[in-house]
Amino acid sequence: MQRTEREVGAVVGAAVGDALGAPFEFGSPGDFSRRFPDEVGEMCGGGGWDPGEATDDTQMAVLVGESLLDCGGLQLPDVFARFQRWAAGEPKDIGRQTEDVLTSGEPWDSAAALHFQINLRAAGNGSLMRASTSAVHFAPSGRAATMDAARRIAALTHGDRAAWEGTAVLHELVRVALDGDDPLGTAPTTLAEVHPDHRARWAVVLSDGWHPDDATEFNGAVWPCLGSALWALRTTSTFDRALAAAVDLGGDTDTVAAVTGMLAGAVYGASAIPGHWTGPLHVPLPGYGERMLRTADLAALARRLGAGTSPPRTLDTP
Repeated sequence: MQRTEREVGAVVGAAVGDALGAPFEFGSPGDFSRRFPDEVGEMCGGGGWDPGEATDDTQMAVLVGESLLDCGGLQLPDVFARFQRWAAGEPKDIGRQTEDVLTSGEPWDSAAALHFQINLRAAGNGSLMRASTSAVHFAPSGRAATMDAARRIAALTHGDRAAWEGTAVLHELVRVALDGDDPLGTAPTTLAEVHPDHRARWAVVLSDGWHPDDATEFNGAVWPCLGSALWALRTTSTFDRALAAAVDLGGDTDTVAAVTGMLAGAVYGASAIPGHWTGPLHVPLPGYGERMLRTADLAALARRLGAGTSPPRTLDTP
């Protein structure tokens, strides 16, 4: 399988998971299989979402990807400004923590840290959900560079290092999958690159024996979100079954399925994503006029992000 097939799979797969899970968000475990008992399922509307409509997960991923391309590398003030413009466009869905940071009026390099100092909680999965484009872009640069970029981007909205480390792990797992290797087998060794203060906790959810029932937090938190995505990938053998398993967990279904789709798309490739899911997929961009991206646009974005083989520039650390 060509690498480009995997890169497109990661970006489109994340968007498909996002849209597939959105109507089931905050529902009960098993809702998806009860609605589609004899098949993998269809893109359906509900919860304020049209069939195939992507949420803030994919919208923010697109903004990150377009910033990387327009700036020729990671320029954090530009990413933050794009996030702010999007938030001001009143998206249908935006995480409370992310909204607080982006609308606080504080500078890009201190807004998330100040929010964390006041609230002492910032380990939501909002930095995982938007990682597909940056993971594809930085993968050719190697483990250290892609994990470092993940931390920097996560820190724009999440002041808790737990979110930084989780996003770094996800970046690395996607990198491994894009190389054609098994991300599940790499999870334990990736722990060596996790900050020592967070290594033990991440070791729990990255272990082969972890199950979503073992979670000690709602899966809107960074730890069970990534752990659930790995479980869905580990316990299934196709892209569609992995996403069905992820959505069927209930809770924060759009983001758990987006992370699952990112990984499964990188493993199985774009051609494994069902056409009846990619057909209705669409990504509005609040704050950016009437822009609407379709599957072909996301695929083109993925190809451009993965085209460079030299280490992308990283500018301005938080």
